[in-house]
Amino acid sequence: MFENLTDKLSDAFRKLTGRGVLSESDVKQAMRQVRRALLEADVNFKVAKQFVSDVSSKATGENVLKSLAPGKQVIKIVNDEITALLGTDRSPLQLSGMPPLVYLLIGLQGSGKTTAAARLAWWLAEKKGRTVLLAACDLERPAAIDQLEKLATDAGAGFYCRRDEKDPASVLKGAIEEARLKSYDVVICDTAGRLHVDDDLMRELESISRVAEASETLLVLDGLSGQDAVNVALEFQERIGFTGSIITKMDGDSRGGAALSFRAVTGKPIKFLGTGEAVDGLEPMDPQRLAGRILGMGDVVGLVEKAQEVFDIKEAQKLEKKLISNSFTLEDFAGELKRIRKMGSLSDLLEMLPKNMRPSGMDIDESQFTRMSAIMSSMTVREKCHPEIINGSRRKRIAMGSGTRVSDVNRLLREFRSMKKMMKRMKPGKGIGIPGIR
Repeated sequence: MFENLTDKLSDAFRKLTGRGVLSESDVKQAMRQVRRALLEADVNFKVAKQFVSDVSSKATGENVLKSLAPGKQVIKIVNDEITALLGTDRSPLQLSGMPPLVYLLIGLQGSGKTTAAARLAWWLAEKKGRTVLLAACDLERPAAIDQLEKLATDAGAGFYCRRDEKDPASVLKGAIEEARLKSYDVVICDTAGRLHVDDDLMRELESISRVAEASETLLVLDGLSGQDAVNVALEFQERIGFTGSIITKMDGDSRGGAALSFRAVTGKPIKFLGTGEAVDGLEPMDPQRLAGRILGMGDVVGLVEKAQEVFDIKEAQKLEKKLISNSFTLEDFAGELKRIRKMGSLSDLLEMLPKNMRPSGMDIDESQFTRMSAIMSSMTVREKCHPEIINGSRRKRIAMGSGTRVSDVNRLLREFRSMKKMMKRMKPGKGIGIPGIR
């Protein structure tokens, strides 16, 4: 997310932070690089121009240029302006009101509405403890109903459809009645899209909107479409209206122009960013943290919060004792690997570290962790607790059961033995670097 923009901004600021004294000429040169970086990130050109103008006027002030660390002062101004551009504060979902609340998801075909609906359902259940019913109101796209039904199962949400119905507003009306009868807290309505904004689409959405009386109307935008996403947003805003947006596929876009332009152009907040492929790949938009990530400062607070969600202090203390006493087994390793993977992809986690703390040139192969998990799942409990008994025939069986090669099994066992030797050299009482343990 924002890799190219982060790298180019870092280059622009490297010269500033390396100097004890700055002139207006130095700042202007850096701002030219910033403007170029924003435009290459597909940020709306009016937004980029205004941003650079605002930063320049503040950065060339006497208090900044004559300060003890002018370069850092300029970066702080840029950070503050990016935060303001993104909306300054979080804009949480409307969660109060008489249930069921209705959230209406709108957008063009291919923007990721169906996936976003399921992800939002998962987030509401996991983070807010709400029961959610997904309503299949996309009656245009082939297999849209089947896709939403499968995703509803993955998200642990209820599902409502009427396959013989041709009117999406009638489907939504039935879903709301179903939600009342079965005491669902929220109904999320997945609507049809088109390849472009047209009158048929708008008339359909207006009809659905009248039935919904939605607490939130969320415009789902494809983050890969850059400035085009903002143009689409303006058309939807003019013709149907919305309360906020979900920008999807952010991990596939190293530019990020849509996210940086949206708030400034529409005046509406970005509520969530979508990343990855899993049902949990939706994160609330936090302007301050995102600004830090864009500038290469990372999001350490967010990383710690993710860790706190999956790690239990008592379990961590047990793990430390096992590592120090050299009684750590493949069973324990499989459990820790599962907890780490719950935090998200390693690429996303590394991105949350400050840029100067990330391993340079490191190529993350996520499939390696899938193979490791599959291999350990194919072992018996005894084999995981006593890997020394895994002979040639057992290795062949494990490889066949996990769909891997014997060489993959050998590599896992070899790396596990190396890790055990390293842990054996640790002195009791020194700790192992687990957060919260001394």
